[in-house]
Amino acid sequence: MRADAAGQGVGAVRLDAAQLGAAPGERASLVQFSSAFCQPCRATRRILAEVAGMVDGVAHIEIDAERNLDLVRALGIEKTPTVLVLDAVGRIVRRAAGMPRKADVIAALGAAV
Repeated sequence: MRADAAGQGVGAVRLDAAQLGAAPGERASLVQFSSAFCQPCRATRRILAEVAGMVDGVAHIEIDAERNLDLVRALGIEKTPTVLVLDAVGRIVRRAAGMPRKADVIAALGAAV
């Protein structure tokens, strides 16, 4: 996964279930910020769900960017899809904008688990 140019939020913030709107994974979480008419978001959803299904203790959580503007602003999310990889305590260890490749998502999980 390639990092956002801004790189904001990596390592500095911890996200919890209340902010995510779902229970995080025991080992890691793949958090996807999406919007309704975003075509790459659909493909990203499939990729992240597949990877989460392959690795025990990893959750895929999708957040509607338009309905969660406060969180989007706080994290400096500028486009969808944006993917955050969280470790077991909710700390952001990787961040990327755009549709990721499956191999890159798997590699990024290595930093979280």
